[in-house]
Amino acid sequence: MTIASSRLDSPSVWTDTRLLYALEEVVERELNRHLQAAKDWMPHEYVPWGDGRNFPAFFEDGQEWAKDQSKVTDIGRTALVVNLLTEDNLPSYHHEIASLFGRDGAWGTWVHRWTAEEGRHGIVMRDYLLASRAVDPDQLERFRMAHMSEGFESDNRHSMLHSIAYVAFQELATRISHRNTGHQSGDPVCDRMLARIATDENLHMVFYRNLLQAAFELAPDPTMQAVRDVVVGFRMPGHGIPGFERAAAQMAIGEVYNLRIHHDDVLQPVLRYLKVLQLDGLGPEGRRAQEELALFMGGLDAEAGRFDEKLAARKARMAARDAGRADGTGARGAGR
Repeated sequence: MTIASSRLDSPSVWTDTRLLYALEEVVERELNRHLQAAKDWMPHEYVPWGDGRNFPAFFEDGQEWAKDQSKVTDIGRTALVVNLLTEDNLPSYHHEIASLFGRDGAWGTWVHRWTAEEGRHGIVMRDYLLASRAVDPDQLERFRMAHMSEGFESDNRHSMLHSIAYVAFQELATRISHRNTGHQSGDPVCDRMLARIATDENLHMVFYRNLLQAAFELAPDPTMQAVRDVVVGFRMPGHGIPGFERAAAQMAIGEVYNLRIHHDDVLQPVLRYLKVLQLDGLGPEGRRAQEELALFMGGLDAEAGRFDEKLAARKARMAARDAGRADGTGARGAGR
């Protein structure tokens, strides 16, 4: 059965079960492509074990954590904690996608392979943070317990189309967040580690993006509606992390992840690759969703523009303040 011959145009005949079956051959093809492209790597090879020291409690030579023990920047520390706590909820993510995609056949093989690869990310990030003393280990563990104790429930769990659309964008967003965190971290070791993680996330994005492309061929109207819903209501999976709003604001100012990055580097590349806003042959519901998506993207671009202006003004104030300190004038009020 080819994709073209199994097109499911009518909402009355489209179901998650039927689409799961129709996409099975695409999943198998993409899984084989992924396994050929993916390279095994060892988390322990990216950790600066020689920097490690005992923490107090059971060790007489234990040393309390202090911020100045690490070369990681403040914004790098904040972003690393958010990124790690997001990875920590992997058991919940596995449960979500296993419930939607199943554990059999190519779908099940992908679910388990994806989970195994994602598991490396949490392992290497936590080992790096503890060995390099980049974060307060007690606070990190309290955050982990609080975050995981709340569990995770996806905004898109009720439809496999919504789930596929979401992860196509979310995997790219995660890649961008890790990569920018590495750039802003101030530590080449951290940058190298996060670049390795970002490579995995990019391969995951390609898998889901190609699956979404096949879904557009099979069921264009429902897929367009799912993409519209996901883009308009997009939230990162770590939104339930304690203090997330404050951390997200700091990451936006620190240019790890903000509206401009979200629009230009996450949403636009996927939409452009799939030609979502140029797609023809849609029914009334699909066309309406496409028009609403185009309007939303225009509004988001304008909102990102306003953020850019505020960020540029803030940088100018900070530069004036620093210049004032350097020449002794103090540049009173420049940082306000």
